[in-house]
Amino acid sequence: MKDVALHAGVSQSTVSFVLNGLEDMRISRETRKRVMSAVEELGYRPRGAGRPPKSNRTGVIGLMIDEIATSPFAAISIEGVQEEAWKNDLIVEVVMTGGDKDYEAEVLKKWSGDNAIGVVYGSILTRELVPPFGLARHRAVLLNCYDRDKQYSSVVPAERRGGEVATAALLEAGHRRIAFISGEPWMEASDQRMEGYERALRAARIPVDPSLIVEGNFLPSGGREATLKLMEADTPPDAIFCANDLTAVGCYEALKELGLKVGQSVAVMGYDDQEIAQHLSPALSTVLLPHREMGQWCVEQLLSAYVSSVVIERMECPLVLRRSHQS
Repeated sequence: MKDVALHAGVSQSTVSFVLNGLEDMRISRETRKRVMSAVEELGYRPRGAGRPPKSNRTGVIGLMIDEIATSPFAAISIEGVQEEAWKNDLIVEVVMTGGDKDYEAEVLKKWSGDNAIGVVYGSILTRELVPPFGLARHRAVLLNCYDRDKQYSSVVPAERRGGEVATAALLEAGHRRIAFISGEPWMEASDQRMEGYERALRAARIPVDPSLIVEGNFLPSGGREATLKLMEADTPPDAIFCANDLTAVGCYEALKELGLKVGQSVAVMGYDDQEIAQHLSPALSTVLLPHREMGQWCVEQLLSAYVSSVVIERMECPLVLRRSHQS
């Protein structure tokens, strides 16, 4: 759908409304025609196309997540859960709890009374957590989080491996002095991406230089400040690996302020594959976080006959190469 939107020159929401036949939206006939032309040219098949309609969808899966509004990835995870559930005649009830334990307890009690098929308990930040007590009454899996005692099956991104393949791509492009701009140090994702970065350098027999590792904040402001600091060095980096795409936005800004060209003077690598990555100039090479696939995995696991055995899944984060990593 993202590709269709890009091809038609409209937002993804417009594509969704057109494909779902919502006639009460004020979308012009010309725009609708452009969207459908893009659909035909790209050979896009809407999710669920070709699947016969089903009835009597009475089963429910509960999806409990701490936050939704603070990250675009929550919506992607929810879509993944919903798509897989719908394929199996199940409806998803989504509840945002804000981490309120009393509220979580009441929702879990309700789902027990509703005889929910299972519960997906998720976190917007990849982290270890203590699941609510009432979760044990349900068939449950953990999304983007895990419990220390490994009582529940869980799925998280393979962040270390993602950091490793991102750095390896920069090495393969010929870069040897590669900097890393981290996120806030308390965030597990930032820490593990840096571990992957260091692992790739060691595998290439390149010593890890602490002066090339600068703390950011997962925001453009941190990316800009860290890049300016890195480029002040007597021997500045020839490539910068940013811990997320928003950091890379700030990195781009700083390099342009210094009169340097991204992808020519200095290579840049991001992480997340947010929407903005493909619209930067040059388009940002990055790493995809598999939130949709993680959501789908949760439903598959809940419906699996082997749900009683605990599975800890670290899902691959594929490399998305565009133009910014070469120089």
